Amino acid sequence: MNHKEIERKFLVKSSEWRGKTQGIAYRQGYIARTGDRTVRVRIAGERGILNIKYRGKGIARHEFEYEIPLEEARALLDGLDPAEVIEKTRYTFEEYGNIWEVDEFEGANRGLIVAEIELESEDQDFIRPSWLGEEVSKLSRYLNVELSKQPYTSWPKDQKKAP
Repeated sequence: MNHKEIERKFLVKSSEWRGKTQGIAYRQGYIARTGDRTVRVRIAGERGILNIKYRGKGIARHEFEYEIPLEEARALLDGLDPAEVIEKTRYTFEEYGNIWEVDEFEGANRGLIVAEIELESEDQDFIRPSWLGEEVSKLSRYLNVELSKQPYTSWPKDQKKAP
């Protein structure tokens, strides 16, 4: 079983992606984090999920994910500082033969919209949809774990990219 995640992350520059699917509400937080590892709890719709990630090379990461009872996910999230809980709506759809996830953040990260594509290799080719903006895969401030500590609304204006 392959537990490697290779994803590229982009800002979204237009609303052309809207209307392709219904979104799912997400709440998530980090119950443990070190320099190269995280343990995240997430509620996605009505599902509780525990996720463990640690860095590989480049943009690849090792990832393990387990469904947990919804009540346990709620209890774990309730034990976190509310300011560190990320809220977003995720839209998942296919375009040009690839699955895209667009996250529209709320709360302290309101205004940030990021698209991700998961790939088989770091150099895999794919067609870039017209609504896709600048790539931010290697900018750690766009990682959810970083957004939980330093939310988008607190960034200086020169670090924010206008859509």
